Amino acid sequence: MTHATTPFHRLPWSDFDAFARLSGDAHMIGRLRGAELSRRKLLVHALLELSAKTPEAYGPLPPLEAVWDLLARVENVSPTALDRAFAHPYTGSWAGYTTRLLNNGIDGVCPLWMHLGHVHALAAAAAVMADLDFEISVPLWEGNAILPSLGTARLPASDQFSTAEVRGGRGRYVVSGESGEVQLPARLDSDSPGWWGLRTCGAGTRTSKLSVTLDDLDPYRGLHEPLMPERLKITEVGVWRRLLSDARELLLDATPELAGALAAGLDSVVPKPNVPFQNPSASTGEAFGSAVIGLPVDAADLAATLVHEFQHIVLGGILHLAVLYEIDRTERIYVPWRDDPRPLSGALQGVYAFFGVTAFWRGKARSGESQRASFEFAHWRGQTWRTLLALRRDAMLTEAGRRFLDGIAEVLGPWQHEPVPQDVLEQTELLAADHRAGWRLRHLRPDPAIVAAAAEAWLAGRARPPVVLAPADLPPTPVPDGPWSRSRATLTRLGLSDGGRDLRRAVPGATEADFALTTGRFTDAARGYRAELRVDPDRPAPLVGLGLALSGSGPNPAARALLHCPEVVRAVHRELRRTARDVPTPEKLAWWLGQLVSG
Repeated sequence: MTHATTPFHRLPWSDFDAFARLSGDAHMIGRLRGAELSRRKLLVHALLELSAKTPEAYGPLPPLEAVWDLLARVENVSPTALDRAFAHPYTGSWAGYTTRLLNNGIDGVCPLWMHLGHVHALAAAAAVMADLDFEISVPLWEGNAILPSLGTARLPASDQFSTAEVRGGRGRYVVSGESGEVQLPARLDSDSPGWWGLRTCGAGTRTSKLSVTLDDLDPYRGLHEPLMPERLKITEVGVWRRLLSDARELLLDATPELAGALAAGLDSVVPKPNVPFQNPSASTGEAFGSAVIGLPVDAADLAATLVHEFQHIVLGGILHLAVLYEIDRTERIYVPWRDDPRPLSGALQGVYAFFGVTAFWRGKARSGESQRASFEFAHWRGQTWRTLLALRRDAMLTEAGRRFLDGIAEVLGPWQHEPVPQDVLEQTELLAADHRAGWRLRHLRPDPAIVAAAAEAWLAGRARPPVVLAPADLPPTPVPDGPWSRSRATLTRLGLSDGGRDLRRAVPGATEADFALTTGRFTDAARGYRAELRVDPDRPAPLVGLGLALSGSGPNPAARALLHCPEVVRAVHRELRRTARDVPTPEKLAWWLGQLVSG
């Protein structure tokens, strides 16, 4: 007698290694998708089973049996329609969010019954796609009735939280509330009176097409709490479509293999407003296929951002099938793309994301089109490589995790030796030193005994500090000591393009000293930072800036101290401000301390 076995999704080592080396393809993405769909169905099933223990939690909505019945009918008539509803990225976000609410016995942004009732809307959307005859109640949030993956019906509503009816069949459906109704259009992706459809952005041919929805409607499209619809103007949609089309062309030219995989794995973009001098974006493992992206200034920024978030999406899918590290939430690792310490999981995510970003800029730089591409390639290859080397030594990695990082290293390592113009290398080295020193100054707390000994030695008039000050692997604190500004990095990037130079004066937080430093006027920069420190000797940005300016003029003990152990310089200076009659300038103290700093 044979026993039936339950099939499992498994990630073949061939796929695993290909993803690590940036050589995944559409077929491999398809296998990740299959696993994500199964996982999504299990999560929703578990949520509904859990909610069935408290049927009153569904409030005024029909009992759960009505949902089960409608979902079963959809699956019987059109399994594809059911899969489409469950594969919608924000089905995962909703399931995760609502499960946490139910487990903790709390409401969210809306009453719990509204969040649980999203499954009624999910079933209604699936039934519409399956062309069933049906009727079911769905939640109505301030007059908005969402049909996930399709659009939103907008109805008059006197209450913030209420219900609406979705009914119809044979291609004709109506959403009705207490004060009106909305007829769904034949083409659900188009707008009509009372209906907002999800807009699609498509570019390319059938064999290499990038097609994503611009989702400004789904309440679970965000990263944390549910959101009301934020409808884009039609002119903004046009800008997004143009940028996405241009970004696709850039990706095909720079990294065609990665472009093909991205087109197979990215379903939805949640558009956000432009943030000047930043490229904000984010994604979550609960919403496979989706990225939240702020409107970029050009197609190159968008292409790099799409790759960055796609890498997160892929790694999120891999982590649902393979264990790369033991659980360790300690915020202990320096990464150059964040201003705070990161846990191992976040650091590994960043390495994989910026590995992809590096690949894009490398491809663009090899075409010789722009100095900025060379800069971004050189910058991110170095920063990602240094972080990768640190992670490969981490004791919390599993064997699979080490294998994954080894695969990245096989590709990223040789890129470190590819030629880049010397002036570009100098700019990247300056920014790398800037961020690292700023992070140390804000997140490392030096040994009080060393600080006290150094202060006593200074007060005693000793010619040198009592101990060699070497950068130590101190445990960081996530609570920053002082603010930080990325103005110098922004100024450098703007200076690489003719159009950007005109915007430099608008960079928030940038000082005259920052302008001088990023244009190579190190003497002027040092003079400016000294003036800033006379006003406030504790500020991280001018302390590190002074170190950079002094270093730019040649070897200097003060520069070594300010760049390699700035946290010690500031701590000793604080102690001397408390105990000394004649307080030295931070630069004079840094010079004294820097005599024995190993750099």
